[in-house]
Amino acid sequence: MTLQEVKVTQSRIAVLIGKGGKTKREIEKKTGTVLTIDSEEGTVAVEAEETLSVLRTVELVRAVNRGFSPERAYVLLDDEDLILDIIDLSGICTTTKQMDRVRGRIIGKEGRAREQIEYMTGCLISVLGKTIALIGLPEQLKLARTAIDMLVKGVPHEAVFAFLDKRKKEAKHEILEYYY
Repeated sequence: MTLQEVKVTQSRIAVLIGKGGKTKREIEKKTGTVLTIDSEEGTVAVEAEETLSVLRTVELVRAVNRGFSPERAYVLLDDEDLILDIIDLSGICTTTKQMDRVRGRIIGKEGRAREQIEYMTGCLISVLGKTIALIGLPEQLKLARTAIDMLVKGVPHEAVFAFLDKRKKEAKHEILEYYY
């Protein structure tokens, strides 16, 4: 039996449990694990026979804790090559105003910048508090991180999207060259 504990933000405990415990039961069913959630302490204990099930479920819980809906976080269970990557902005942003500005640049007007980066990189992105969480394959994560770094440094959105578009075309070209 393998057991691992994860600390979860108070505001995300309810999301993990779901209405009447529905989400918790769904996670347990999909992963073959048992979740013990301590709402007071903000901890989630994940227990199962298989170590891999525990590790994947811990990643799922971490993803939900970083702002992903359980439905979006479930992709981590579908493909073992997917990785959860968390960027901490607290070292970059020194004031609340700066943090808000950086988050706003990454999210964009009505969430369009975030959606565009997701579409162009194939990553899922969640912006919550002082972090940006990404779910994707290693190459996708590298590209999304570069785009986010560019936005954090103040590069205009158009330039970031042009960069992503160029990289997407290069990748497509490399695939075509490989097969022909």
